[in-house]
Amino acid sequence: MPIYEFHCEDCGKDFESLILIASAVDHLTCKHCNSANIKKMISATSCPPAKESHIPAGALSGCSSRSGFS
Repeated sequence: MPIYEFHCEDCGKDFESLILIASAVDHLTCKHCNSANIKKMISATSCPPAKESHIPAGALSGCSSRSGFS
């Protein structure tokens, strides 16, 4: 289930929220001050460790050199 991070422009605090459907973001308010003036933040993702022996342990973490990111 996707957990998103948000920043409240009014009180300046960050909070997380479980969003089941994308349209739910339109009705979301700050958990601290109840303001609707919030912005979705870019956050890091995580992957579970590889369970298959043929996949190298570090293969699922970070960006590859061919991904276009550095």
